[in-house]
Amino acid sequence: MLNWQHIPPGALIGLVLTSLFLLCALLAPLVAPFPMSESVGDVWEPMSAEHWLGTDNLGRDLLSRMIYGARTTIFIAAIATALSFSLGAILGFTAAVVGGLVDTLMSRFADLLMSIPTLIFGLVVLSVLPSNNVTLILVMGILSSTRVYRLSRAVAVDINAMDFVEAAKLRGEGLGWIIFREILPNALAPLVAELGLRFIFSVLFLSALSFLGLGVQPPEADWGGMVKENKDGIVFGIPAALIPAAAIATLSISVNLVADWVLIRTASLKGGRE
Repeated sequence: MLNWQHIPPGALIGLVLTSLFLLCALLAPLVAPFPMSESVGDVWEPMSAEHWLGTDNLGRDLLSRMIYGARTTIFIAAIATALSFSLGAILGFTAAVVGGLVDTLMSRFADLLMSIPTLIFGLVVLSVLPSNNVTLILVMGILSSTRVYRLSRAVAVDINAMDFVEAAKLRGEGLGWIIFREILPNALAPLVAELGLRFIFSVLFLSALSFLGLGVQPPEADWGGMVKENKDGIVFGIPAALIPAAAIATLSISVNLVADWVLIRTASLKGGRE
């Protein structure tokens, strides 16, 4: 059972902030004071009792846009991260266990994808494919899976040479058993750390794509797109673009704090069992 008194202050702050973002994302229609795309005031109104964060470049309530943007940003980043881990980890473990030509071909293909700058590759692919959330998730997940593949393969190569894996092979266990029952439980610690980093990368990647116009399309709200929509206001001292930028940074830091704590906790529990 989780003992809240033993959680480090940094991890506790990360848990609170991450939970707050998740609640806003899940309950967006209930907690947002105004509809996402409805103009409810003048352009770039200052903060007030009616509009806590002011309004944006089209007179929409900025707080409501932030709340709906949290749902879009976190949902797409989370699904893309899950896809990248499912694809990268399974292929990485498979390459390490099978070895030979399969390992060589898969590793060289991953190297090829990693040699192309991710943002440029994403922009090229998205410029010729339909701009929708499914396309975004697939592109982000596949591009990110190459990094997960490299880590998973590197970890699995060491585990695959251990005695208990050799014993499982001698018992006649299949590839699925070795991957999911022998290698995966012993590779969780580095994968958990990478999970947090991949999620943060997905949030930043999505925000960059939206800022460049190839991410989430209007009238849907996401934080990167909101920075783009309100960037002209910075010249006039209007903070409408800085608020979603601060939210991106806060979410990234809070998730990283939680991932670091989970990594330390997982490593300590594993050491205690040994």
